[in-house]
Amino acid sequence: MSQERRKKQEKRQKQEQPTTSLSRKIIIAVVIAAAFAAAFYLGLRKRTSRYDAFAQCTKARGARMYGAYWCPHCAEQEDAFGSAFQYVNYVECGVKGDVHAQSEACKQAEVKHYPTWEFADRSRVEGKQSFEFLGSKTGCPLP
Repeated sequence: MSQERRKKQEKRQKQEQPTTSLSRKIIIAVVIAAAFAAAFYLGLRKRTSRYDAFAQCTKARGARMYGAYWCPHCAEQEDAFGSAFQYVNYVECGVKGDVHAQSEACKQAEVKHYPTWEFADRSRVEGKQSFEFLGSKTGCPLP
C-alpha cells in the first residue's frame, strides 16, 4: 500500500509541476514588465525640468530674452534653465554665418549686448540673470 501511495504522490507532483512553472513564468514576466514601466516613467520624469513652471511663468508675464547663438553668457543662461529653456520667450539675434550681423527683430528692438532681458514694463537688463532677479522682476515664484 505504501508503494501505491507513493506512486499517487509522484503522479500528483508531476501534474502540479507544469502549473508551478507556468506561475513562475507569469511572475517573472510581471516583474520584468514592472521594471520596464518604472524605467520608462523615470525617464519621462527626468525630461520634465523643475524649472518648467518658472520659465513658462516668465514668458506669461512678458519677459523676453534676446541672445545670440555664439554668445557664451547666453549659453550659460540657457544652461541654467536646462530643458525648461524651451519655454523661455527667446529671440535669436545672431545671423548664421556672420558673427557681426544682427537679426532684424533685434535691430528694431535696439539690442546692443547679449543676453538682454526685456520685461513687460519695457525695462531691460543686460547679462546673465539669476532666477531670484527674474522672479522679482516678473513676480514668478522661484522653483
